[in-house]
Amino acid sequence: MASVKLPSAPGPIGVFDSGYGGLTILKELRNTLPEYDYLYLGDNARAPYGTRSFEIIYQYTREAVSYLFLHGCHLIILACNTASAKALRNIQQKDLPLLDSSRRVLGVIRPTAECVGNISKTRHIGILATTGTINSNSYNLEINKLYPDIHVEGHACPMWATLVENFELENEGTNYFVRKDINILMSKDKNIDTIILGCTHYPLLLPLIRKHTPQGVNIVPQGQYIASSLKNYLLRHPEMAEKCTKNGSCNYLTTENSLIFDRSACRFMEHSVLSQHIELTEYNTICDY
Repeated sequence: MASVKLPSAPGPIGVFDSGYGGLTILKELRNTLPEYDYLYLGDNARAPYGTRSFEIIYQYTREAVSYLFLHGCHLIILACNTASAKALRNIQQKDLPLLDSSRRVLGVIRPTAECVGNISKTRHIGILATTGTINSNSYNLEINKLYPDIHVEGHACPMWATLVENFELENEGTNYFVRKDINILMSKDKNIDTIILGCTHYPLLLPLIRKHTPQGVNIVPQGQYIASSLKNYLLRHPEMAEKCTKNGSCNYLTTENSLIFDRSACRFMEHSVLSQHIELTEYNTICDY
């Protein structure tokens, strides 16, 4: 597909996630920047990404990016920590220069890392995330680039995203896993005063997370920080803002059955959702030159 010409006309801002978690980012983006158009793509049929290999996550993410580019997006937000950790750098450094150097793909890890320097007083930060994100050390690297004095301790929560995807938000099993994982993280470093929720699914577990987190420890969901960062980015890059249409619309795509997606997505967005089912595998060669 290297010969395929990408649309040059302005288009929506693309938002990609492996499943439903990115809807927590989309919701904050729409609250902060309601004038823009958005095209959300959830790879729900292949979720979760958290335990998959680097190669598979890169392949799946590149397929999604290719689809969104071919359908009018000039700017894409990877609203998925695992994709941001394992695929973003390759896409930015290897694929975009060959495909179209004027297009942009942004992740969620850097904006989250930027905010914690003003939040933590003890300079000890905890990360709760998927196995893939923790094993990548992406948060440790990004935070220490910005704040070398901050100590970062991470803990993988392999069950959390699955529990959220299945909307098991309040049962005893979910309560057990949330309590256990937070206790493990805090036992690694009792000086932690800030915990980053390094997976966009986790905000739906906030009531339980707050219940089991020691008093005085800050919880950092990502949505508001990602939205603020994008607003600042568009102000600093008016040439990119001009390539993003502004009609206040939002459309949804999913690799899952659209009726299943719509029922679940409306719980994240708190309004009705009508999605379109798509296939992604045919878009895996757009960057193969």
